Amino acid sequence: MTHHNDLLIIGAGILGLSHAYAAAKRGLKVRVFERTATPLGASVRNFGQALITGQPPGKMLQLAQASREIWGHWAQVAGLQLKRNGSYLFARSEAEEQLLQAFCEGRAIEHGYRVKLLRGAALHALYDGQFSHHRAALHGLDDQQLYSREAIPALIDFLRRELGVEFHFSTLVREVEPGRVHTTAGSFSGEQIIVCSGHDYQTLLAEPLAALKPQVCRLQMLRARPQTPLNLQHAVLTGLSCVHYGAFADLPQAQAVRAQILRETPHLDEHGIHLLISPTPHGELIIGDSHHYGSDPSPFNAEQVDDWMIELAEQTLGCRVQVVERWQGVYGAKGPAPFSFLQAAPGVHAALMHTGVGMSVGPALAERNIQSLWGAC
Repeated sequence: MTHHNDLLIIGAGILGLSHAYAAAKRGLKVRVFERTATPLGASVRNFGQALITGQPPGKMLQLAQASREIWGHWAQVAGLQLKRNGSYLFARSEAEEQLLQAFCEGRAIEHGYRVKLLRGAALHALYDGQFSHHRAALHGLDDQQLYSREAIPALIDFLRRELGVEFHFSTLVREVEPGRVHTTAGSFSGEQIIVCSGHDYQTLLAEPLAALKPQVCRLQMLRARPQTPLNLQHAVLTGLSCVHYGAFADLPQAQAVRAQILRETPHLDEHGIHLLISPTPHGELIIGDSHHYGSDPSPFNAEQVDDWMIELAEQTLGCRVQVVERWQGVYGAKGPAPFSFLQAAPGVHAALMHTGVGMSVGPALAERNIQSLWGAC
């Protein structure tokens, strides 16, 4: 049986859902196919941090800023629990503090990052002094945070209920050709097809995807309970992130931070560890992460890596934590650019992220892609 549609999307992660929204709000008929009963990939394994502060100037910053507005709209219409009070990036050393100061005095002003650097009394007043053992804190005022495990299902429900998007879960797409996809639920025709298959580079469109030479990034992650009441309401980062995120990494002051990491804690660099902490709506904390790259994600976690991350979290928070869950994050990485929108055949595209910021830029990136296919209809 053939069912005609305007757009067929393979993958119900944040990229797939963002493309579905951008098309359905234009009145287009959209179907989404997902091989599992509920999304289980990068979009639900992450921190739920939609960061603007960390994005490099240019297109990534612009996409993050535009995505912020879309997230705000989704929070209203889909009932997402979205924290919009920003993030805190803590400087633990003089080198990290000097880097944050240079960022605030230069790049932040030049490119319109909304940030505030807290020191002294302002830092000591934060969370009743819980973070006063740090030198400074960069408050990223526009950063957002949500609980992905609940937000993604809520967004799916909204798209189905209010915009008429049809979802086919537990449905494997076997083959894609111009104008048609063949699945375990039948064959479906569509004017356009977009494959949003995350880090799966072999099942669909394998040959054109191979030309991008993408890799897979595997991350060790934890969910924990703080042993001291914190009531944490902000995403938390440390100066380790300054050599990871493009907003800071190319500044001259980042060289001293990188040198200090290599000199004092080379194991953190070796395993790509930079601390991120996200509070959940249930009083727990998502903690991570490490970064290991390759063609296939290893299924084996190293307990030592978890121990290092727990140690960093406890140092940053100033309290002990109790781990209640461990898992692997995973996302596509190291392509030719931060993202790709590849035409594999007439009417067939692949939308891919090559970095772990899909939650931050995905909604606006999808709007741009749909605009390129259908215009402002």
